[in-house]
Amino acid sequence: MVPMAKTVIKVDNLSKQYRLGQIGGGTLRDDVNRWIARLMGRPDPLAKIGQEGAAHARNESFWALKDVNFEVKEGEILGIIGRNGAGKSTLLKILSRITTPTEGRITMRGRVGSLLEVGTGFHPELTGRENIYLNGTILGMRKAEVDRKLEEIIAFAEMERFVDTPVKRYSSGMTVRLAFAVAAHLEPEILIVDEVLAVGDAEFQAKCLGKMKDVSSQGRTVLFVSHNMGSIVDLCQRGLVVESGRLIFDGEVGAAVTCYMEKGVSHRKEITADDFSGLLRDRILIESVRINDIDVGAAPLVNPLETITVEVLGTSKAQLSNMDLFVTVYKDGVRLFTLFDQKQWGYLEQGAFRSVFTLPDKVLRPGHYTVRVGGDRKGGFEWLLSGDIGRFEIMDMYSDGFEARAHGIFNFPRTGMRLQVRKDQ
Repeated sequence: MVPMAKTVIKVDNLSKQYRLGQIGGGTLRDDVNRWIARLMGRPDPLAKIGQEGAAHARNESFWALKDVNFEVKEGEILGIIGRNGAGKSTLLKILSRITTPTEGRITMRGRVGSLLEVGTGFHPELTGRENIYLNGTILGMRKAEVDRKLEEIIAFAEMERFVDTPVKRYSSGMTVRLAFAVAAHLEPEILIVDEVLAVGDAEFQAKCLGKMKDVSSQGRTVLFVSHNMGSIVDLCQRGLVVESGRLIFDGEVGAAVTCYMEKGVSHRKEITADDFSGLLRDRILIESVRINDIDVGAAPLVNPLETITVEVLGTSKAQLSNMDLFVTVYKDGVRLFTLFDQKQWGYLEQGAFRSVFTLPDKVLRPGHYTVRVGGDRKGGFEWLLSGDIGRFEIMDMYSDGFEARAHGIFNFPRTGMRLQVRKDQ
């Protein structure tokens, strides 16, 4: 019988409250002046012109986290996703013991290594080598333990030439390289990594993701926050979705990404001029966008073998020369390709118009996609561009999700090549 993994993190009814506008003048003198002005009923002396009344409105409570509950098992890689300001960083800071919760309780078993911001725990006047020992001490390691890992850390960070240079002279990318190498190699039982890896180059990001997989395979636990859904799906088995300080989903990582993407795209059906930007916004009105004859707000579910069309209906207030319309398809915020309506080159006649764009057949794999609509005049000086006003989902025909994750985003025809086995003569 396989023993069950033990729980290393348990969060019960966790909440964190902040007071807005109470403190934070920058100096003790500014805070005292603000406090005296408030007692005497005077305007905030630090408020900018036109904001005098807003200061009092900000003197209220704000719940960055509210009633969060979850458990993490030993050796698990947990992805935490959500929009900016959802409460992800606050959660990690509480787990890292940087700040304390207002309500609730956290039980953690094991040594914690955190990488929350560029240069977290580094002293700018110390060299890279000295900061490695400093971080090791903070993590509760003995000098002999750091000595054993020192060369491996330096080699992983590719910092051999600069390890004896003060950290204040490092670029943000160099600082992240060394900080991650320290956090991952000094053997914490729990590794917490925020979005900071985005500072590094693509090669180093791939290296870090591989290292986190190795850490997990050794029975240690990883908590990973990122806005890169590809990295989340590739690395994590389970995902948490945080919205407005509350945990709204806890489950399989693919379903977590789906929940996040559903929350990130508006469900409205009415398109307005506010959805667009550019100099042509007042001259071209996009009135309707339909995907496979379904309004953009409905997010149609599409069979991967089905042809996908995007229909754009609108009105041009004037005849425009050298004009082209286009749609762009995105996945997880990454632009995949743009399709142009070649019939429009020359003149866009005044009045109503209709353009239909057909996506390449059987190219996109299962997943959620968003669509943006736009247009430009030849030369690119006048343009029109929307936000994510359309969306669709290509269903996964495979129950295990293998097809959606294992082979990338695009489908390409199989070559039909046969595997030939050469027999020894």
